[in-house]
This record gives sequence, structure tokens and C-alpha cells, in this order.
Amino acid sequence: MRKKILALLFAMLMSALLFAGCGRGADGQKTGEGLTADTKPDDSGYQEEKESSSETVTIKLFSNLPDRKNGQGLVEQTIIDEYMSENPNVVIEVEALEEEAYKAKFKAYAMNKMPDVVSIWGQPSFIDEILDAGMLAELNPADYDDYGFYEGSLQGFQKDGKLYGLPRNTDIMLFYYNQKLFRDHAWNVPASYEELLDLCRSVREAGIAPVAMAGGDGWPLACFLTDLLVKVAGTDYADVVRNAVRTGDFTAEEFVRAARILTDSVQAGMFQDGYDTHDYGTAMNLFTSGQAAMYCMGSWDCSMVLNEDIDAEIRDSIRVFTMPVIEDGTGGANDIAAWNGGGYAVAADSQVKEEAVRFLNYMYQPEKLSKYGWENGAGISAQDQSAYLTGSEPKIQKQVMDILKNADSVSGTPVNDCGPSQFKNVIENEIQDMSKGLVSIEEFLAGIGRACK
Repeated sequence: MRKKILALLFAMLMSALLFAGCGRGADGQKTGEGLTADTKPDDSGYQEEKESSSETVTIKLFSNLPDRKNGQGLVEQTIIDEYMSENPNVVIEVEALEEEAYKAKFKAYAMNKMPDVVSIWGQPSFIDEILDAGMLAELNPADYDDYGFYEGSLQGFQKDGKLYGLPRNTDIMLFYYNQKLFRDHAWNVPASYEELLDLCRSVREAGIAPVAMAGGDGWPLACFLTDLLVKVAGTDYADVVRNAVRTGDFTAEEFVRAARILTDSVQAGMFQDGYDTHDYGTAMNLFTSGQAAMYCMGSWDCSMVLNEDIDAEIRDSIRVFTMPVIEDGTGGANDIAAWNGGGYAVAADSQVKEEAVRFLNYMYQPEKLSKYGWENGAGISAQDQSAYLTGSEPKIQKQVMDILKNADSVSGTPVNDCGPSQFKNVIENEIQDMSKGLVSIEEFLAGIGRACK
């Protein structure tokens, strides 16, 4: 039976596939609404205030999207440009870094003064300490009642019933693959993990890297481990992880087996040589240049199919599949690793908090972030996108929609983000050595357990 949460999260979005091309919704945009309770203007309304204001306001936005020409970075920049055009007295200064560099500098900002609008992740390892320190401005949940957020998507951005941020994505772990390469070599999409290992051996024999993995960044390997845990533990994934983090005991059979599958896969040559030192950009380039047959990453990279910097033959051949089932695992083909990913928040001590919250809520108008994200193939939104389906989307977008439509369960937060920040640091810094066999599985699990205490 389908899980209730999936019906709530995805039913509206998926049903639109049956009626692609029908009329678009989201009529009245709410340009000036959505302020916090202590910053909302008087009854004269935002429009009147906007028109009468001539004082220059500078908003500093700190983003984890450095590519401003493609995908989510393009969407973000488009909305920024539109907001400044509609509000000539507002200047938005953007600082954008790759994710790991972003998180490192975020910590530095947290020690001094935060930018006005920041990228955040609604997951315990990132947001709990920030909320405990009172760094984020409180938002008014009622202001987003008609913004189309899926049931439960705001949960990771809340504390004690109060809202401090908004999610941008619904993220799914995927294997991207080069369909043309597969056809040329008569390779089939694997239905089981054994078939995936056999496929990787065949790809290597053809002189091509099997799966491009950004192992040097740590978190992609941890997301891969999460995907394995989902196939091993099935719908018990969340309970298994929650209990391990709470007790600091990661000796459960599910953890041991998932870790062993990862190390065995590395020994079998699943990933490219040097995977443990390659970063995000390097791994993606291996795939988009045709040097790797597959690429393991989240659904946010679906925008590759619209990136004109990628050779058209490769770009048009990109397809996806999810982690295959594992023998004797309790997770089925439609139990997937998926969660509500990164988003945005406003700094509590911002000197331009009122305007920063206005901009945040402008971004999240259904006709902005969600619509532009869909049109640019930038993954799946945390908001209902059903009004924007046309039926002529790239094949990969339809595949991802089908994956969600057919899902029996979604995992929730990746394992590396389920504990405190020290836990996240340890698992992401030591998973490379564990995956290569330089550190035993027992040592690795004991180490991440200590980090929870």
C-alpha cells in the first residue's frame, strides 16, 4: 500500500501528468505579503510603500549556487534580477560558493555577522545549532498558506512550532546514465545490485569509468550509503538511523551490511579511479564529457539536459534510474532515498530584515522559484509544480516524475545529516578511508557513534 506521506507530498504533482497542457493556476501574485509578525507594514500595503520608497536598500545574499547560467543558480539569479527591476531602490549583492566552501564560510559568518539572506539546509546537522544560537529570523507560516508547499516539507525548518526557513527542493538520489553509450555497448539498466556490479565490470572492460562519484567531498558517498541503507532496511531506515544517532551505537546489522556493500563495490571498481579525491565538478565533468557511463548524484542535476555547454549528443542521451534492489534487503524497487533539500532563510540580526523577508517571499511565489525551476529542469520543487507541466518536458523530467509517482516510501534526511554537526564532520571525513578499506567498517561505525555522544 502506498505510504500516506507520498500521497500528501506528490499526488497533486503527479496527477497533473494526466492533464498536461491544461490551464495554469497560481493567479494573483503576492508581491508584498509574507512578512514576519514583527516586521509587517501597516495597512497601507506593500505596493504603496514600495512606490513611495526612494532610499537605497542593499541586501547581501549568500548562496551555494555558483553557476549562474544553468539550473538552480540561473533560477536564483533570474529572480534576483526581476526583483531589482521591480524595486529600483533595492540592490542585491550575491556571494556564491560551491557547497563545501559555502558551508565553511557560513561557519565563519556565524562567528561574526551573517549576510541578510542565506542558503540553508533543513536538516539537524546544519540547522539545529543555528536555531539554538538564534541566528535566523522567524517567519509567519500563515503567509505561505497559498504558496503550494507540500505537506510536511516545512518541518525541517521549524523549531518549537516556529518557522525559520523555506525549502527549495524535493531531492532524490539517482544514477544518471548515458543512454547512447548503453545502446552502443548493449548494456541494460540494472534491476538488482548484482546486475549493477556486473554492468560496472563490463563498462571498465570497455575502457570507460563506470560510475562518476564525487567522493572527495564526502557527502556524496554518505548519500550513496544512505541509498544502500534504504535498500537494506526498507521503511525501517528512519528508525534504524534515529536509534543509532540517539544511542551512539551503529552496530545494527543494517549499518554493517550497507557499509560492507560500499567497500565491496569500491573493490569491484564501481567508481572512477581517484574517486576519493575528486570533487563535485570533476565527477560531473567525467560524465558530461563521456568519460563515465554513469554519475551518482541528486535530482537537482537534471538541469544537465538543458545545459548548452554540454555536447548535444551527450546532453540528449542523459537518463536516470534509482538504486537497484539488494538481495535479501527489505527495501523494494520503489523505496527511494528522497528528502526536502536546501532552502533559504533571513538572518535574525539583518539590518534590512523587512526588505530581506519581502525578497524571500517574492522568490517563493508559485510563479517564481517553482515555475522557473521546472522550466529550467532544476530538479523537483518543495512546492506544487503541477500547473507548469506541458507534456513537452525533457524525457529525464518525466522519468523523475514517474519515480516519485511510483514511490512506495521516501527515506527522509540522509544519514550524514541526521545527527549533530560533529557527527556529520566525522562521517564525511572518514567515509573515504572506510570505502577504500584503509579503515575497518567497525572502526568507522564506532567513530561516528562517538561523534553522537
